[in-house]
Amino acid sequence: MPKIGDIVLPEFPLLLAPMEDVSDPPFRALCKEQGADVVYTEFVSSEGLIRNAAKSVMKLDIYEKERPVGIQIFGANMDSMLQTIDIVAESKPDFIDINFGCPVKKVVSKGAGAGILKDVCLMEQLTAEMVKRTSIPITVKTRLGWDHESIRIVEVAERLQDVGCQAIAIHGRTRAQMYKGHADWKPIAQVKNNPRMHIPVFGNGDVDTPEKAVEMRDSYGLDGAMIGRASIGNPWFFKQVKHFFKTGEHLAPISIEERVEAARRHLQMSIEWKGETLGVFETRRHYTNYFKGIPHFKDYRTKMVTSDDPKDVFAAFDEVLEHFANYQFTT
Repeated sequence: MPKIGDIVLPEFPLLLAPMEDVSDPPFRALCKEQGADVVYTEFVSSEGLIRNAAKSVMKLDIYEKERPVGIQIFGANMDSMLQTIDIVAESKPDFIDINFGCPVKKVVSKGAGAGILKDVCLMEQLTAEMVKRTSIPITVKTRLGWDHESIRIVEVAERLQDVGCQAIAIHGRTRAQMYKGHADWKPIAQVKNNPRMHIPVFGNGDVDTPEKAVEMRDSYGLDGAMIGRASIGNPWFFKQVKHFFKTGEHLAPISIEERVEAARRHLQMSIEWKGETLGVFETRRHYTNYFKGIPHFKDYRTKMVTSDDPKDVFAAFDEVLEHFANYQFTT
């Protein structure tokens, strides 16, 4: 069984990826209920945290029902990152994850996220000093490299392990690829098959069907799958994968009642956690996937994503449940 520090995980765990404005406590709760074995917070800016920025501090909220849960942080300044460790430790996460993989320009331009792939020595030094700073396990999420010509992920993973990293999740694209093309899991398998590696190696990127999760497990031999975009508006993905692992068959389609109830609970929890305005706004991105495939749905979706009053959104959910009560999903 894979372990992160002293935390024993299930065989081939499914991990909810850290996603900005997605993997907040309400969404993590839904995914946990549907079979996610490990969940991560949205990434937290080290600079924002040490300046007590409200949005960054709020991301440190974790709950007992989520465990094991990791708080992910990003930054490239040693002093800021070490101060962040001290602040994050007060929330008592099960592990602290360093984001060495975010490809977006505003993060990379500061040398953080995937930007640090240009300086593997700094990547190693940051990890080493953060390991020394806390007794909480330190893990890393990264990419294959900056671009195709600079892929050194086997060496990088070994160096991070040697300075105390307890697990590594690798997205099968370079920073140059962003989210285009197909994720390449072969270099991730090379990391796993390196005889010097003994920490868990989790794969990330394009795990969007149960069959691909099986492929990652059986053909590539990785220790677990990190699920990102496939879970947005579809917290049942974890349950679907586990059902396929167990039976070799696809789980019956999620009913309209289950979808409406999940959307309703998601919105309610979001309002309770972040207030009415943000709760309504930041839940909108999930509705398209919650109700994906329903024909002639545009008017209902428009109500959900344009209404600022939660009462109107809840009313739209009720209308959907009534109007599409007999609709049968095929997938």
